[in-house]
Amino acid sequence: MLVESSENQLKSTPIDQIKQLVSNEFAAVDRLIQEHLHSHVSLIEEISHHIVQSGGKRLRPLIVLLVAKAFNYEGKDNIALAAVVEFIHTATLLHDDVVDNSSLRRGQETANIIWGNATSVLVGDFLYSRTFEILTKLKNLQVMDLLAKTTNAIAEGEVLQLVKRNDPTADEAHYLQIITNKTARLFQAAAEVATLICDRSPEEVEAMSRFGLHLGLAFQLVDDALDFMGNSEELGKNIGDDLAEGKPTLPIIHALRHSKSENKKIIEEAIIQGAADENLPKILNAITEADSINYTLKQAEYQTELALTALEDLPCSPYKDALIKLVHFSLHRKY
Repeated sequence: MLVESSENQLKSTPIDQIKQLVSNEFAAVDRLIQEHLHSHVSLIEEISHHIVQSGGKRLRPLIVLLVAKAFNYEGKDNIALAAVVEFIHTATLLHDDVVDNSSLRRGQETANIIWGNATSVLVGDFLYSRTFEILTKLKNLQVMDLLAKTTNAIAEGEVLQLVKRNDPTADEAHYLQIITNKTARLFQAAAEVATLICDRSPEEVEAMSRFGLHLGLAFQLVDDALDFMGNSEELGKNIGDDLAEGKPTLPIIHALRHSKSENKKIIEEAIIQGAADENLPKILNAITEADSINYTLKQAEYQTELALTALEDLPCSPYKDALIKLVHFSLHRKY
């Protein structure tokens, strides 16, 4: 049994190990998610299960659970809020894949490829409506207001990304605005709502809000670096997918700014045309020459430093340690 236990531990990921601290709460979140995925329309259940159970890291609900436990929360609203942020995230994935015309996510076919764009959008809407059905039962207007503003910000980030797609003039400020809204705001909301239900001081709420924001920014920066350096099988998507979709992410923006004229022209054309396959080796070489991956990772490291600073006044506990580990995982992950 000891050997078997050791083998299981070796196979577990850093996230799995962090989740062990809140395993009972995670089980309760899963039960609540399954309960609220129920629909009289079987196709809605089928698609919802497809994406919810497709192997995501569940970082956002994990943040809710860890922050609540770090403040010694004893109620049950943390379970509902963890499910809510996962539903919001899942709905955005369904909509993202339609907008991006993606064919692969987490190593499997996307819902829009299997069932079509119209169905995916409508099921995403179903999940959004489920979140507010859950929230009304909590009767916490402050939490509802925060999550309503968060979903609006996510939508604004999506539209801005669409506006800047195929635009080689998009700069770092535009990029940061996009990832703040699209990704970091939900990380921020996860940490903030968990603090709000614990009735903590405004200073503590603000500190945890900053923690979530900077963690989310670091996570997306690393994600965009991995798009040009990761392993396709581990990432669950193809290398260079963002560029193929015409998205000017930070490695591309930096390389475009620091490349020689020949490489600059190749990158600009790839962004405009939203097609990188033919010139991907040259583009990857230009990114390497401009040291754009290291630049992006340094920006991620800076964001993790800010996230860790926001945790300094959090009381010492295994849950605080887990949040710190989550920050380090976000920076050093390979998938």
